[in-house]
Amino acid sequence: MQGKVLLERSAEERVYVGIDVSKEWLDVYFHPSGSRLRVANDAAGLRSLKCKLGRLGVAGMVMEATGKFHRAAWRSLAADGFPATVADPRRVRALATGLGFTAKSDAIDARVLALIGALLPATATPVPSKALEELQELVNTRSATLADAVAVSNRRQTCQTPLLRTELARLHTACRKLVAKLDAAIAARIAAEPALARRFAILTSVPGIGAGVAATLIATLSELGSIDSKQAAMLAGVAPIAHDSGRRRGDRAIGFGRGLPRQALYMAALSASRYNQALAAFASRLKAKGKKPKVVLVAVMRKLLVLANALLANDRLWSSNAP
Repeated sequence: MQGKVLLERSAEERVYVGIDVSKEWLDVYFHPSGSRLRVANDAAGLRSLKCKLGRLGVAGMVMEATGKFHRAAWRSLAADGFPATVADPRRVRALATGLGFTAKSDAIDARVLALIGALLPATATPVPSKALEELQELVNTRSATLADAVAVSNRRQTCQTPLLRTELARLHTACRKLVAKLDAAIAARIAAEPALARRFAILTSVPGIGAGVAATLIATLSELGSIDSKQAAMLAGVAPIAHDSGRRRGDRAIGFGRGLPRQALYMAALSASRYNQALAAFASRLKAKGKKPKVVLVAVMRKLLVLANALLANDRLWSSNAP
């Protein structure tokens, strides 16, 4: 009789799964049982993992974002009814430190990911479409290539050796040519997918948001239109974060969030502050109140993001009567 009760309790037990992903392996931790599993990060390993998951009452599954290495496992698991939440590595490490896991290993990371699933209720992260995934690769590569071009240009300006100056100039030209090719590829990828093309048209209808900014927001902030304004501001890292303690009220500052959309919004805000009539007036009001220039610019960035989120949510183009 006791054995039957234990079996029923085990069957009803809610299991939270943490998956740490590397190029070759998937390290899996099952909470609260504490059991572990390591499988290869390939088709055979995923089949073995799915067999294990199918026998459990999985209440939640969390895996860490690891660039391209987690994508195949994430897509395969979701396709077979095991959707996962993809966690930001920085937040995973911060929580691990807070929980007392000062050491770092694949096994520890898998355990922390499982604990995140149990402690922090979250919805599964939607798997991006193939078209969006390709756009993300193109946009990320463009951003990295632009950074390389700037670094090479700066190095060339301080370089004294003629040979190096010539080679660096050649490298800089190659970077700029690659950026041009990537711009064309990004435009073609967006135009070929009706859903992406519609989002692009909505975003570029806003004065201040150009083609490059729109493509970056579509690729790196794909949640826009399906979340509220506060969530969007947090994801982009343009939400003011409180720094209060007791009676002390510290200055609010932005932080965390995703770097690429924040950089894109920064450039858009510079333009919108001059050419978007409503946002230019908003910026002028803040300046009249004595707000610092960077504070004004961040406020414009946030306004732009909230506007873009609202337009995408309602599937409509910007107009001069838009809020």
